[in-house]
Amino acid sequence: MSVNTSAVQTLCPIARAEAVVGDRWTVLVLRELFMGSHRFDEIQAQTGGTPQMVAARLKNMEADGLVARRPYNERPPRYEYHLTPKGQAFYSVVLALRAWGETWCKSPEEELAVVYTHKTCGQPAGLGPLCEHCGELLRREELISEPSAAYIEERNARREAFKGNRIQQ
Repeated sequence: MSVNTSAVQTLCPIARAEAVVGDRWTVLVLRELFMGSHRFDEIQAQTGGTPQMVAARLKNMEADGLVARRPYNERPPRYEYHLTPKGQAFYSVVLALRAWGETWCKSPEEELAVVYTHKTCGQPAGLGPLCEHCGELLRREELISEPSAAYIEERNARREAFKGNRIQQ
C-alpha cells in the first residue's frame, strides 16, 4: 500500500516496509510480477482479487516506485506492469515467504510448488536464501524455475475459471 504517514514517523524499518507491502494482495501481485505476469487480467486471474483491488494495489505500487506501467496498446489504452529496481529488491522477501510456506504450511507429502535450479552451479537451489549446493546467495536472475505439474495445473485452472467468469458477464 502507499506509504502511510504514521510509518514514516517511526525509525522502525519493518513498520515502514509493512506500510508499503504489508497486505496479502500486494504480496500476491508482486508474486505474479516475479512469475512473469505483466498484464492486468493475468495478475487478477492468478491472485483472485477483484478488479478494484488489483487496480488499487498496482496504482499504490506504482506510486511507491515498485512497478512501472508500460503501454502495450493505444486503442483502447492498455498497460503492462514491470518491476522497478525497488520492486526487484523485494525478491529476497518472496524467497523467504516461499521457504517458510514450503516448510510450515503444507503436509510433508506435498511436493515443492516450484523447484529452482541455480544457474551458477547447475544444481537444485533448495529453499534459500543460499544455494544448498554451492552456498552462494540466490538471485532471481540466476535461478531457473520449474513449477510442479500440480502447480501448473492449478494456475491453468485459475486462468480458465477467470476466462469463464469474464465470458458470463
